[in-house]
Amino acid sequence: MTAPARTRRLVVVGASLAGLRVVEGARDAGFDGELTLIGDEPVAPYDRTVLSTRFLEDREEPQTPVYRPADDLRRDLDVDLRLGVAAHTLDPRSRTVHAGGHTIPYDALVIATGVRPRTPGWAVNLAGVHLLRTVADARALRKSLARSRRVVVVGGGFIGSEVASSARTLGLHVTIVEARDVPFAAALGETAGRLCAALHRAHGTELRCGVTVTALDGTGRVEKVLLSDGSVLKADTVVVGVGSHPNTEWLKGSGVACTDGVECDAALRTTVPGVYAVGDVARWFNPWLGRKVRVEHWTNAAHQAAAVARGIATGQPDTPHASIPYFWSDWYGRRIQFIGEPTADETAVVGDPARGEFACLYRTGERITGALTVGGKGAIARYRTAIRRRAAWQDVLHTALDRAKTVQTGGTRA
Repeated sequence: MTAPARTRRLVVVGASLAGLRVVEGARDAGFDGELTLIGDEPVAPYDRTVLSTRFLEDREEPQTPVYRPADDLRRDLDVDLRLGVAAHTLDPRSRTVHAGGHTIPYDALVIATGVRPRTPGWAVNLAGVHLLRTVADARALRKSLARSRRVVVVGGGFIGSEVASSARTLGLHVTIVEARDVPFAAALGETAGRLCAALHRAHGTELRCGVTVTALDGTGRVEKVLLSDGSVLKADTVVVGVGSHPNTEWLKGSGVACTDGVECDAALRTTVPGVYAVGDVARWFNPWLGRKVRVEHWTNAAHQAAAVARGIATGQPDTPHASIPYFWSDWYGRRIQFIGEPTADETAVVGDPARGEFACLYRTGERITGALTVGGKGAIARYRTAIRRRAAWQDVLHTALDRAKTVQTGGTRA
């Protein structure tokens, strides 16, 4: 599964962060062939990470947070930029992509089509009910928040938590409904999940855990959220954040294997020669973890895109891409960061959770394998280095103790 020795036509499908970083990385690495970027939204690639935070909080109507204007991409990188056009067919036999009524040939193709929010059956067509993925979604949500007093966020993940934080910044009453008994237990483990839940409560956000939404009610606009325990929440705005679907339907019949995303090897090559996948849509074998994963975070998308672009441009597309999982999120003026793996034999909480300045460290065997930091400038960099070096748990813990002077030990379940 290799690209042609001399790639002259590189096509990227998906004009978000990952797609943009592919075209930038290819030019930076010396690629001088034809470069096409296809995106289904009518705007240049933009920063989605701010849509659930300051985009909602700004008092003035914000501009679309584009990374680079479309004209700059065309002029500076000589990109054939096709916006507002969705790819609908991939034909690997003729090495062509069909999009917007056009047939576009390629030597190498990169799939960067990302994900879309999952829509549960109870999310009926009432005003005030919102999903959040695109800048158009964010503008609609801003308008809804401006006329609201009570907001219900369904799903206590990171996007939902950022929306909750933003709504509280706007002075609104906010309730998060989370199906799990402990929010973030899957992503961070139970110890860190409880601490993050406490951070919400400390800032006035209510949490209803261990319950699900059964229905919404209202006349024209949402007014009530009905829960599985029989209780009812009043709401002017409901934000739904209950997972996502990889955008892979257009690949049906192409031979590109898809399960939970596009199946890739360690070099992000798909099951079709000359076709790669990066970002949220890619399920790739991460040599660092020793297993396949699909990661929906900014840093992962940027790093994968740069690696694939470099490999295509230099004619070395078989280089494995290994990375330590990392992500961040911003709530209530605090930056939450995680590096490593959340499954562990033991956790230790270092610092002062009551002040919103702490770290939760994860031990597997005798090594540190993960770290969550809340606040604490520079701490995540130290833990990243320790995890990369597979440093001894006791050494890292003692150093953390010297800095923080307090520690709380967790149980065997992280």
